[in-house]
Amino acid sequence: MSKIALLFLIFLKVGAFSFGGGYAMLPFIQQEFINTYHFITNREFLDLLAISQSTPGPIAINSATFVGFKTAGFWGSLAASTGVVIFSLVGLTIVSHLLDKFKENKRIENLLIVLRPITMGFILAAAFSSAKEISWGLYDIVAFTVALVLLKTNKIGSISIIFVFGLIGILMSIF
Repeated sequence: MSKIALLFLIFLKVGAFSFGGGYAMLPFIQQEFINTYHFITNREFLDLLAISQSTPGPIAINSATFVGFKTAGFWGSLAASTGVVIFSLVGLTIVSHLLDKFKENKRIENLLIVLRPITMGFILAAAFSSAKEISWGLYDIVAFTVALVLLKTNKIGSISIIFVFGLIGILMSIF
């Protein structure tokens, strides 16, 4: 199977089974692209996260585009991006029509309640495995702590934090 077809199929699977959005799909991306197929390294995965956060658009599309391009160029990024969104487009079109009909259904409500902690588990799993790959020098610890406090207290938005710390990182590399 060609890498382009493989990218499409893997991201189709990732998009189909990643309940909870882009962050919930990070463990799937790690498993498939780092551990199973070795298309990217752990370091490139961290770069993917940084790039996905600092560019416009959902993390799912940004991740698929990054991995696809790195693996198979333009056509790889197109295949991966298409694969990751196709299930959501079809699924949400169907679900949006059915949700009004079944929104008062207790089984559907219970299903959504059960999916929430699972989604949080996916997100935390990706966070913990990524944290092991960071060098955790003084700057990293300070940046992490300050960003966490600023985000938690709503003092400054995530875009501003990325911009400020990115600028600091550039200045640190110059001097």
